[in-house]
Amino acid sequence: MKRCAVHRTKIAYGPEPSQFGHLYHVASADDRPDRMRPVVLVHGGYWTTEFSLTIESAIARQYAERGALVWNVEYRRIGEAGAGWPATGTDVRSAIEALDTEIPEALEPDLRACVDWTDVAVVGHSAGGQLALWSVAQLGAKTASTSITTVVAQASALDLVGAGRAARPSVEGLMGGPYDAMPERYRQASPIEQEPFDAHVVAIHGTLDTAIPVDVSRHYVETVCARGQSAELIVVPDEGHDAFVDPRSVCNRQTLRVLGI
Repeated sequence: MKRCAVHRTKIAYGPEPSQFGHLYHVASADDRPDRMRPVVLVHGGYWTTEFSLTIESAIARQYAERGALVWNVEYRRIGEAGAGWPATGTDVRSAIEALDTEIPEALEPDLRACVDWTDVAVVGHSAGGQLALWSVAQLGAKTASTSITTVVAQASALDLVGAGRAARPSVEGLMGGPYDAMPERYRQASPIEQEPFDAHVVAIHGTLDTAIPVDVSRHYVETVCARGQSAELIVVPDEGHDAFVDPRSVCNRQTLRVLGI
C-alpha cells in the first residue's frame, strides 16, 4: 500500500490537561476513500503517566493511511491530579462521546460527509482495552449520533476481579486500594462483569504474552458469550504483549483485518 500524507489535529474533549486526543486522516482529498470508518484508539500502559497516547502514534498514522478517521485519545492516568477510578474510565467514555461534537466540528464538510458514523470501531490495548470495553458497555455501544459496531481488545485487562485477587499493583493503583477492601468497585470496573451490548468484541492475544496471559482473553470470551455477548478470540502464535504497537506485527495485521482497513 502506498504511503500518503496524513493530517493530525490535537482536539480537547474536556478542560483537564490530559482530556485531549489526536485526530488523524489523510491530508489530500485525492487519497480519501468514499467511506471512512471512525476508529477510536485507547492506549495502554498500566493506567499510569509512564505511558501516553504517543505509543499509538505509528499505529494511528498507519490506520489513517489506510483510509480510517482515527481518534487517538489521552486520559487522566495515575500520577496526575484527578486520575483513578472512575475518573480515568469516564474520561475515555467522554472521549468516545466527542464523536458527536468536537470531532465532526473539526472536519471540513466534504470530509465529514465521507465518515460512516454508523460503523465506529473502538480499539484498546492492554489497560486501554479495559477502558475501551467498559466505556462501550456504559454507552450501550452508541452515542447520540453514532453506533459502535466493533470493539477490539488487544491483550487486554479483561478481568479486574481476578487481577485484584492476585494483588496486581497496577490494578490496585487504578482502583485506589486492594480488592478485599472494595470488591464491588473492582466488579463494576471489570469488562468481564459488564452486561452484553450491541457490538461485536474481538479479543486478540499473542501466545508469548507474559504481562497478561492469553487465558485471560480466552476466559473473557467464553464467559461473555455464555451471557449473550457477541465475541470471538484470535490467538496469534509467537508474539508478545507489545506486538500491537508495532505496525509490522502479525497482531497488528490481524487488527487491520478485523477493522476492514
